[in-house]
Amino acid sequence: MSNQLDIRKQFLDFFVSKNHELKQSAPLVLDDPTLLFVNAGMVQFKDIFTGKTPPPKNKTATSSQLCLRAGGKHNDLENVGYTTRHHTLFEMLGNFSFGGYFKKEAIEYAWEFITKHLKLDTNKLYVTVHTKDDEAYDVWKNIIKVDENKIKRFGDKDNFWSMGDIGPCGYCSEIFYDQGEEFFSSKEDYLGGDGDRFLEIWNLVFMQYEQHKDGSRTPLPNPSIDTGMGLERIVAIKEGVLNNYDSSLFMPLINKMEQISNTKTNKENIHSFRVISDHIRAISFMLDSGVLFGASGRGYVLRRILRRASRHGYLLGCKEPFLGELFNTLCEQMKDVYPSLKEKQSYIKEQIQNEEKRFCETISKGIIFFNQELENVGEDKQFDPKMAFKLYDTYGFPLDLTQDMLREKNITLDENAFNKCMDEQKAKSSNSWSKKDSNDGDFNTLLEQFGVNSFVGYEHSNCQSPILAILDEDFKIITSNNTNKTNTYWVMFKQTPFYAQGGGQIGDSGYFILDNKKIPITDTKKFFGINLSLIQTDDILPILQYIKNSTNCALYVNTLRQQEIRKHHSATHLLQSALKKVLGDNVSQAGSLNNEHKLRFDFTYDKALTKEQIAQVEEIVNELIYKNIQMQASNTSLDEAKKQGAIAMFGEKYDNNNVRVVSFGGSKDGSVELCGGLHIQNSGFIGGFKIISEKGVSLGVRRIEAVCGRAFMDIANENMQLVNNLQNENKTKDLQKYTSDLKQTNKQLQNTIKELQNTTSKELQSSKIDDKVIIIDEFDGDIKSKIDELKSKYKKVAVMLFGLKDKKMIVSGVRGIDNISAKEWVNEICQFLDGRGGGRDDFASGGIKVFEPNKINEAKALAMQYVKKAIK
Repeated sequence: MSNQLDIRKQFLDFFVSKNHELKQSAPLVLDDPTLLFVNAGMVQFKDIFTGKTPPPKNKTATSSQLCLRAGGKHNDLENVGYTTRHHTLFEMLGNFSFGGYFKKEAIEYAWEFITKHLKLDTNKLYVTVHTKDDEAYDVWKNIIKVDENKIKRFGDKDNFWSMGDIGPCGYCSEIFYDQGEEFFSSKEDYLGGDGDRFLEIWNLVFMQYEQHKDGSRTPLPNPSIDTGMGLERIVAIKEGVLNNYDSSLFMPLINKMEQISNTKTNKENIHSFRVISDHIRAISFMLDSGVLFGASGRGYVLRRILRRASRHGYLLGCKEPFLGELFNTLCEQMKDVYPSLKEKQSYIKEQIQNEEKRFCETISKGIIFFNQELENVGEDKQFDPKMAFKLYDTYGFPLDLTQDMLREKNITLDENAFNKCMDEQKAKSSNSWSKKDSNDGDFNTLLEQFGVNSFVGYEHSNCQSPILAILDEDFKIITSNNTNKTNTYWVMFKQTPFYAQGGGQIGDSGYFILDNKKIPITDTKKFFGINLSLIQTDDILPILQYIKNSTNCALYVNTLRQQEIRKHHSATHLLQSALKKVLGDNVSQAGSLNNEHKLRFDFTYDKALTKEQIAQVEEIVNELIYKNIQMQASNTSLDEAKKQGAIAMFGEKYDNNNVRVVSFGGSKDGSVELCGGLHIQNSGFIGGFKIISEKGVSLGVRRIEAVCGRAFMDIANENMQLVNNLQNENKTKDLQKYTSDLKQTNKQLQNTIKELQNTTSKELQSSKIDDKVIIIDEFDGDIKSKIDELKSKYKKVAVMLFGLKDKKMIVSGVRGIDNISAKEWVNEICQFLDGRGGGRDDFASGGIKVFEPNKINEAKALAMQYVKKAIK
C-alpha cells in the first residue's frame, strides 16, 4: 500500500513544484450529458480544452483522478479479470497545460519524473511519436538524448488523439516500459504489438489542432497539454510484478477473498478473484459518489457490476453475501487517501449487503429459468444463445458461469451468437448516452470580455449596476434591436444581488429599472460561473442603449419571496442534522429543492421512517428554531471546514482554498455545512417546521417534503379549518372516536356483504379425476376467499374460478397435485382471453379482456384439457 501512497504523492508534489495548481479528483459523476462517468483525467478540464471557458490564470494543473470505464462508450467491463491491465475503476495521474507550456516542457517533465523520482531504468524505456511529429521526435532525440533506436514512429491509430469527430485534437507521444523478453516472448510482444512485454505507462497528448466537420484541421490558437499515467500500472512496475492484480493495490483484497471463500487461488479460478477485487473497488466508489442501485443508467451499471462480482463469488463457493465483508478490507486500505469511504462505511456496506441479498434471491430464479430452458435443447446439444443472454442480462449470470453449467450437461453454446446479442445491447447503451451538449452559447466570449460578474446578494438585496450584455434564448449575444419570437432574453449585469439557482436553492426574481420603467426578472441561473437573469420584453432597444453607454440601472430582489426561500434553505440544513441524529451518520444528502413554498430533501436510507422517527425529527428541528440560533457564515479552506465538522456533498466541486461554511450552533448541537446559498440570519425567523410527506423515490433513497415560514402557517390554518368543518358537519368534537366508530361499522357491513354473496352463489360445478377434485366455474362472490375455502376443504384439489361481474379476472388454486402449477395454468388461460396472469404454483390470478360467453365457455373447456393433460 505504501507504494501507491508514495507514488501518488511524489507525482503531485513534483508538479506542484513546477507551479502546477493541485486539483482534487472530480466526482465520478459530473453534470455532463455526454458522459456516464468520468472516464479520463482530463474530463474536469473539458470545457477549458474545448474553449467554452477561458483557462485559469495559472494555465497549469495536476491531479490524481478516479476514473470509471464500465458503461456507455468506454466500457472495459468484459475484459476485467482476464487481462493484466483492464479495470473498471482506476486512478489517472495527470498534468495539464492550458495554452501554457507545450511539447518540450511536457516531455522534459515526464522524463525527469520517471527517471529521477521513480528511478526507472532508462535502458528499459522506449518512446513513440506520430510519424508527422518531427517536433516531438527532435525533443526526445536531441534534448532528452534518447537513443533513436528506442524512438518509434506510428500513425493515427496509435499516436493521434481526438476528443470526438470534431474539436481539439493532436499528436501524442507515449512512454513504454520493457518488462523483459524473458517473461514475454509471443509474436505480439514487440513495441506496438498487442503483447504485454512493452507496457505503455504514460501518454502525452499535444492538443494543437481543431478538427472540422469537413475533415480539415487548423492550428489551435492556444496549444495545450493533457497527460495521463495509470497509477495501477506504475505501482505494479515499481513492485516488480507483471500483473496489476499482483500489486499491493489488489492483493489485500484477493487475500481476504481467499479467507472468505476458504479457497486458494489457482490457474482455474484466478480470474474470479481478480474480477471480485476489481469490482469491489468500483462498487464502493460509485456508492460513495452517490450512485444508487437501479434498473437503468448509472444505477444499472452499478447493479450489473455487483452481480458480476457476486456470481464470481458463487463460482468460488460463496453461497451467501460476502461483498460487504470485503468492502471493510478496501475501506481500511484506502481510507487515508479517500476518507469519505471510512465516513460512509456503514452506509456503503449496508447498501452492498442489501443489494447482494436481493441478488442471491435472483440467482435461484435464474437457475429455475436455466433448467426450464434445458428442456428445449434439441439433439444438436446447442443452448439457445438468446436465452444465455437473458440469463446474463436479466439474472446477472456471466457467460462463463452459464458455460460451466452447460459443460456439466455436455451442452454447447454458440459464443459468437451470444456476443451478437451483447453487441446489440452495448449499441443501445452507447446510443442512450451519446447526447450532444446543446449548450453552444457565447459564454467564452463573455468570459474573455468581462470575466465572471460579481454577486453581492449576501450583503444587499438591491444595487446599482451597468448591463454588460443581453443574450437570446440560445445564449447568443444580441447587438442589434432584433426581437425573437418569445421575447425571452438573458441579461448579464456587472454586479447582481440576484441569487442564481444552485445547491438546491431556486433562483431569485425581482426587477430592474430602465428609464423609470420596471422590467420584471422571473428567474436567475448560472452558466460557467456567469450569473444571468431571465426577462421577457418586447423592446430591447433601451437595454442595448444602456449597454452602449455603460449606464447604471437599479436592481431590486423580490425580498418577500427570497425571505421564504431562505427559511426553507436554512430549515433544510437543520433537517439534515436532525436526520443524522435520529437515523445515524450514514444518512447523506441525495438531492434537495428549496423554494418559497416548501423544501424537498432526498437522503440515503433504505426503509420508511416510522411515525415516531418523523415526530422526533420534527421535534429536533423545531427545538433548534425555538433556540433563536444566530447564523454564522465564513470563508475558509476546505481542510479547515472539515475540521469544523462541516458536511460536504460528494457531488459538488469545491475550491481547496476557499469554501463558504454556514453554521447554526455548530456541528455538535446544530448544523454546519459547506454552502454557497442564502440563509436567514437567525433560526427563529424560520417560525415553525412541519413534515408533510415522507416516501421512497428509488432504491435506498427516501424523500422528505416539509414547510416552514408562511407556508407552515398556511397549512396550519388549512388544517384547523378542515377540522372545524368536519366537526360541524358531523356534529361532534371528538373526530377520532367518530372516525373509529365509522370504520368499525363499515367493516361489519363489508363482512355482511361477503357472507350474503357466498350464501347466494350457485353451487359450483365439480368433477373428480381419480382422487383429485377439479372445479372450473364462474363465481360472483369473493373469489380469493372462495379459493382458500375450497383448498381448505379438499386435500387434493385444482380450482379455477372466473369472476365476470365487476372486475374481470381468473383466480386459480392448487393443493396436493404436484403436476399442476396454478401460475402456469392461469397464464395459459389468460393468454387465450387476451389477458395476463401471475402468482405462485399454489395460488395465481390474472386479468382478462375478452368477455363473450362463447369465449368464456371455450376457456373453461381449455382449462379442463390442461388439467387432464397434466394429471395423465
